[in-house]
Amino acid sequence: MLVLVTGSAGFIGSHLVDRLLADGHEVVGVDDLSSGANTRPDAELWRMDVADPALAARAAARRPEVICHLAAQVSVRASVADPLADARTNVVGTVNVLEAARAAGARKVVFTSSCAVYGVPDALPVPAGAELRPASPYAASKVTGEVYARTYGALHGLDHTVLTLANVYGPRQTPEGEAGVISIFTDALLAGRPTRVFGDGTQTRDYVYVDDVVDAFARATGERGGGGRYNIGTGLQTTDRALHTLVAKAAGAPDEPEYAPPRLGDLPAMAVDPATARADLGWAPRTALPEGLAETVAWARERAAASGRLRG
Repeated sequence: MLVLVTGSAGFIGSHLVDRLLADGHEVVGVDDLSSGANTRPDAELWRMDVADPALAARAAARRPEVICHLAAQVSVRASVADPLADARTNVVGTVNVLEAARAAGARKVVFTSSCAVYGVPDALPVPAGAELRPASPYAASKVTGEVYARTYGALHGLDHTVLTLANVYGPRQTPEGEAGVISIFTDALLAGRPTRVFGDGTQTRDYVYVDDVVDAFARATGERGGGGRYNIGTGLQTTDRALHTLVAKAAGAPDEPEYAPPRLGDLPAMAVDPATARADLGWAPRTALPEGLAETVAWARERAAASGRLRG
């Protein structure tokens, strides 16, 4: 099967390319390389903006069966500072990808959404059918993408699956996004720099390992999950303070963060219920947080050593 992956050089996208190639699929990547540089010589790459209208013609010529759409502006704070830029990438870019899928006669689009769409939920973990309450331009753009995916299904018969991701972490991650705190803690602790926890450390997030996430994408490229939206997370909450302890242990560093005032707009708690993904996609998270953090820190340690930034 030929799969087109947008955001293919980014954190999650590059891991997905690895998985699809390992599964025997042919992959075409789309990435402007503005924030990711994880490319492979055995995967075709179209270096272009996801909102470039030329994407439809190229997709029509290549005719991918499935498009996995991961390219996005992922920073909540950047979306607040420049909502127009956020909308261009996340809304116009998504419509452009759907148009490319229609032009190519693709069977399905797998759309990447975010747990940010739930805002401040009534209960945790959040079920997949919970009310969407976007509280930032970034979250609003993800809700809009979901609506467009459903609309193209109704108008053009284009199948789709929405994967609503919790806070994804793992090797190749950069500090942007909600789970970027793991990258921030890791890099600082390995270099012997101070770390900082915002607020009193009781804020929680649901951390899901990147290999588990790409397994959900791989499953969604098939016939299962058509027209559905699925939470991809563990359902477990980890506080910022407990996370720091776990990262410090994996890094063999002191567990002594500084504290700073809470940041405006940060949600107090989040975790998503993956029950429908388990039922419909046969998916479940398999990597415990300490195990995933050990893999993440090992990767970061190798990178830091190669660049001479590792604490002596």
